[in-house]
Amino acid sequence: MTAHELTLLAGTANPGLASSIARELGVPLGACAIERFPDGEVHACIDESVRGREVYVVQPTSPPVNDHLIELLIIADAARRASAAHITAIIPYFGYARADKRSGCREAITARMVADLMQHVGLDHVITLDLHTPQAEGFFRIPVDNLTAVPLLSGAVRTDVASDLVVIAPDAGRVKMATAYAQSLGAPLAVLHKRRESGTRTTVTHLVGDVRDRRCLIVDDIISTGGTIAESAAALLEAGARREVIVCATHGLLLDGAIERMRTAGVHAVFATDSVAPRGDGGADDGGALVHVVSTATLFATALQRIRADGSLRELREARGSGPGARGSAFGGTTIVDQNPAQRL
Repeated sequence: MTAHELTLLAGTANPGLASSIARELGVPLGACAIERFPDGEVHACIDESVRGREVYVVQPTSPPVNDHLIELLIIADAARRASAAHITAIIPYFGYARADKRSGCREAITARMVADLMQHVGLDHVITLDLHTPQAEGFFRIPVDNLTAVPLLSGAVRTDVASDLVVIAPDAGRVKMATAYAQSLGAPLAVLHKRRESGTRTTVTHLVGDVRDRRCLIVDDIISTGGTIAESAAALLEAGARREVIVCATHGLLLDGAIERMRTAGVHAVFATDSVAPRGDGGADDGGALVHVVSTATLFATALQRIRADGSLRELREARGSGPGARGSAFGGTTIVDQNPAQRL
């Protein structure tokens, strides 16, 4: 295929990332006008021909989740009705991925419902990043490529860690991811166990591993309110860890209050990808020097190039691989895009 057969469209959820991917690919962003009517309805119109073309839509379903999800579905439907040959959704952050099972008798499995919606509007392929529960791929009947940011983030923190580092899994569900970080950084692993008291509150019950007088790196896939990270940091400091706690998370939602909550708990630095659009509003709670944003543009651009060439994505899906940004990678070094405060989360 030639580059002229590709059309890359951006939704409104993260146009900065879409532009960065386009630059990596050496193609312009496709013309797509998105309008919101006074009653909240969304209108999307693709202002160039996509007939017979490969269409890629960059749109994380980040907060406001429902607005961005509907926008993605509308753009995909517009592309299908415009006779696109193949439609791929690049969803760096997949909202509702945590709703993958029922904990009660009368609950929806929303992740499955969202997967059905995406397939119904005509999506042929989904590319996402560190899906909260990888088994959610099974909700789709179309190909799903779940890439990982672990090599990118471990590469970003490599120069900021010492020989006494210990990697922390904040709960049992993140042990596999934490193990990948520990192997990449050559550090031991410790695990925090917690008890969920409500839908928004958890309590750390005990720690497995030695953190006394050591610097800790807490790893997670999503930071939303910052509560889990704050409670984990407090438990580590109580166990004798050094007060320079570092955090790596793929998706920095960082809802209101999250930054201050983590800073108060003793977090020294947070590394997150640009899967969610940087806030950069200059407010008191915009992260300042605490949050460092790591670009995923090269990762997604490499994935697109390999897909179009019928190449393998195995290296980009494996947390232990030498993907873009990892030490010794053939794709170049990690890019941290927080030199300009307007680009910070």
